[in-house]
Amino acid sequence: MTAPTPPGAPIRVLIADDQEMIRTGFRFFLNAQPDITVVAEAADGEEAVALARRERPDVCLLDIRMPKLDGLEATRLLAGPEVADPMRVVVVTTFDLDEYVYGALRGGACGFLLKDSGPTLLAEAVRAAAAGDSLVSPSVTVRLLKHLTAPQTVSAAPAKPAPPTEPLTDRELDVVRLVALGRTNAEIAAELYVSLSTVKTHLSSVQLKLSARNRVEIAAWAWQHGYGQPGT
Repeated sequence: MTAPTPPGAPIRVLIADDQEMIRTGFRFFLNAQPDITVVAEAADGEEAVALARRERPDVCLLDIRMPKLDGLEATRLLAGPEVADPMRVVVVTTFDLDEYVYGALRGGACGFLLKDSGPTLLAEAVRAAAAGDSLVSPSVTVRLLKHLTAPQTVSAAPAKPAPPTEPLTDRELDVVRLVALGRTNAEIAAELYVSLSTVKTHLSSVQLKLSARNRVEIAAWAWQHGYGQPGT
């Protein structure tokens, strides 16, 4: 996978959405961030894949429903398991459907965000992806827990995290509980009275110990082991 963006370098972003108004809004907000710059825009999936391969942005923001090639297929072509040098893709969509979430994560996306999540979470998702981390919309994370822990076919659900390679610390478990409740990194930091960088450090450690690829898998582990309820 492409190396994380060097410190101090602006995060280069590609936006792909068939609605010009959405692209304009995303571009306006992201370009206003001191550490992010939009380097390319695409109105359909085929153009998105071509531009991404040519420009090699740090992060690709892809809508799901686009002409010519949908966002899930574009994600697979840019970040899927068969890609030699996968890119960082965040799927940003209006459609809050389980099949889309599963498809995006199986296709290699490192983030899944709903368009109504707000600009702050959008910027956080871009920064997380550029740093090699993952962010899944908190509302999606919480809602998926029931599906992840219910009987279902193997093909329908993301892979479950392996048992921890070593025990989680008490503080890591505190962070995991809040991830399972759908809190953002900023909300976790505020609730635990720690810095944002401390939360990110704990999450990185948790991901390594659980062999988890994203917040959904961390939350699933928490739910399955009794850490997904308030007060546990």
